[in-house]
Amino acid sequence: MNSSLRENDWAMWLRLAMAGDADAYRRFLQAIAPFVRTVVRSGCRGSGNESEIEDVVQEALLAIHLKRGTWDPARPVVPWIAAVARHKLIDTMRRRGRHVSVPIEDVADRLPLDDTAPELSASEIDRLLAELKPAQEEIVRSISIEGVSIRETAGRLRMTEGAVRVALHRALKTLGALYRDRLRED
Repeated sequence: MNSSLRENDWAMWLRLAMAGDADAYRRFLQAIAPFVRTVVRSGCRGSGNESEIEDVVQEALLAIHLKRGTWDPARPVVPWIAAVARHKLIDTMRRRGRHVSVPIEDVADRLPLDDTAPELSASEIDRLLAELKPAQEEIVRSISIEGVSIRETAGRLRMTEGAVRVALHRALKTLGALYRDRLRED
């Protein structure tokens, strides 16, 4: 099943299930179980045995059942399912005392902002940005200052979205180091 067909079917079945269609809900759960299992297994990276993996899959399916009302039907369902499964995996590993690493892209939009840093003036921001490579500066200005999406920025710069994400990540890391150096100097 291709990913857009999977997304469409799963979203349709969950919408119908939320409207009370028990048969659609059964189809939804049967269809997503292998996907949830794959997400959990890949998150274990060989550190979990099959019974542990299946325990996490069952917890994830239960969480999906209990939290199905939190899914926004205007948004894709596949990333929501994957996020619930990853969170259950992390919860389980924490309880068992295992270290888990989660890519920052998976949680970046949920991280709290650190408001303890002093505000920078526009000229200070421009001075910091000027220390970046020109392409990195353009990407940071586009995404972080102008609010342009990664997709639009990639199109405008004739880059892949992945390359823009990598360049943005590296530029923000460099900016963080430059900013910390400036704080130490003051």
